Amino acid sequence: MVDATLNLQTLSSAAAHAAVAAAVAHARTLGVAVNVAVVDAGGQLLAFLRMDGAFLQSIDIAIDKAYTALGFGFPTEAWAGLFATDPLLQTGLGVRPRLVVLGGGVPAYAGAARVGAIGVSGASAAQDAACARAALAALGLQDAAAS
Repeated sequence: MVDATLNLQTLSSAAAHAAVAAAVAHARTLGVAVNVAVVDAGGQLLAFLRMDGAFLQSIDIAIDKAYTALGFGFPTEAWAGLFATDPLLQTGLGVRPRLVVLGGGVPAYAGAARVGAIGVSGASAAQDAACARAALAALGLQDAAAS
């Protein structure tokens, strides 16, 4: 008989709120205003915060960065390198809804388990990514699976 179920590890709502707080705290040290989104292992929004003055257009971008990072399992800034080596990939995926290829989306791994993702938008791609990684660090998680 085939095992018909899986045990799914996912971020808790408490962890999601702690991640948002850590990302916002890091953004404040950088002097930037960002939007921060945290999704669970199924890609559903767990927590979101728009800092005062953060761009309205970046709300959906932050959410979609988290969704992209979760779905593919690697940080969104990695897309630039992938597109550079495979123009057909850019042509095919570059027009997909909810795919964001700018830095600032990081998957959240607990060991080998992908448990959610964090998306940050509103500053430079490097600053967004730094804020997202500060959130991971606050939770003791990584942006790549541990071997």
